Amino acid sequence: MGGQLLVGLDVGTTASKAVVFSESGEPVSQASVGTPWTSTATGAELDPDALLAAALDALATALADAPSGRVAGVGVASMGESGVLLDSAGHPLGPMIAWHDTRDERELADLHARIGPDTFARTTGLPLRHQWALTKHRWLRGHHPESRRAVRRLNVAEWVVRGLGGQEACEQSLASRTGWLRLDGRDWWPEALDWSGASASLMPELVTAGAPLGTVSERAGLARLTGATLTVCGHDHQVAAIGAGALRPGDELDSCGTAEALVRSVAPGLPPETVAGLVAAGVTVGWHALAGRWCLLGATTGGLVLQRVLAGLGLDRADLPELDALASRVDPSRLTGRIEDEGRSIKVIPRPRAGGPGESAEPAEIWRLALESVTEDIGVIHDAMTSYSGAHNDLVAVGGWARSTALMQVKARRLGPVRRSPVAEAGARGAALLAGLAAGVYATADEFPDAAGTGRHDGG
Repeated sequence: MGGQLLVGLDVGTTASKAVVFSESGEPVSQASVGTPWTSTATGAELDPDALLAAALDALATALADAPSGRVAGVGVASMGESGVLLDSAGHPLGPMIAWHDTRDERELADLHARIGPDTFARTTGLPLRHQWALTKHRWLRGHHPESRRAVRRLNVAEWVVRGLGGQEACEQSLASRTGWLRLDGRDWWPEALDWSGASASLMPELVTAGAPLGTVSERAGLARLTGATLTVCGHDHQVAAIGAGALRPGDELDSCGTAEALVRSVAPGLPPETVAGLVAAGVTVGWHALAGRWCLLGATTGGLVLQRVLAGLGLDRADLPELDALASRVDPSRLTGRIEDEGRSIKVIPRPRAGGPGESAEPAEIWRLALESVTEDIGVIHDAMTSYSGAHNDLVAVGGWARSTALMQVKARRLGPVRRSPVAEAGARGAALLAGLAAGVYATADEFPDAAGTGRHDGG
């Protein structure tokens, strides 16, 4: 094949996905290794070295199947919120706590009392809840005394880049998921740092995705990558938007996975009261992986609901084409029932008969009802983004459920035109493109190849 290659690594909650791409943005090999969580009573945690080993394993396996050619750059994206504390020798102190872990119940209650949800939302762009790094950090200091010796804190992607031989840095979209970053000033919030027992000196230099951070070292043990330029690409949702081609200000990504997430790029500088309104509507506000942008992010469990409904019908993904064809012919005005998510199961409440009990529904009607229900849920978030930040530009859908033709039709009716991206691993692709930016393969993001790999993207 020849030519330069770019590698994107997406270290996610489920797995580390490594994909090798050509310079034109086409995938040529890939591999996935599960994230090695240890379950706890309150959620889960990770051994930082085990996570790094899994990421390196994914890279090695993907490279083994890659065609010949020089690897110019490696970009790493990751889940947010989780982080690792390091001692003066660079060794981890304590576990990485999962973003969904609830062990910090007392710390969260104290933060409510000390700072309060309104001030927290206006300052950070985040709701005051379990998830962010600062409450986990305070918990670690109280339960792992060795963590008090920490001289550095890194987010997941930053830890992996360091393990590959790169420089320590803090990427802005990941920094926005910590609860320590002031949104308007793009700087560290002293009050939140003091409350959690952290300090600005723990944090490395704040950078944007695509900043070159050295090269892959021989010590990483990946000969084909040695000398390739490294970059931290940021929070996986924003990086997926880049990979799917939702690059322009106002572009919106609809990531249709187990969790359905909307990711919209906006100009920075929304007023604090607007930020607070978005947060109250279930939308976080933070710095985007792309320089000079903010990101609006909201999510539902829509994909999980669809999976449960499909299973309840005794069907699986292979049955979708036929089921979608039938559901597309259902008149939505006749759907007066509802879908109720009961945690681990779904209850379908059929429409009532006049003067009689509930009327049974055909599978196609139930499926259409589910599609309408989850689309309305994500539509509420979409409308909130629009009401506070203006109309969106391009709406791009990715993920497994985007392959449902009936779902895409329902989305188009509720949200307006939706373009389905052909990209399978948008997070890894975005990371690879940002690696190309760091390595000088592309001069700017406007030169990224389009999502079909057939030309350059028009940055608008």
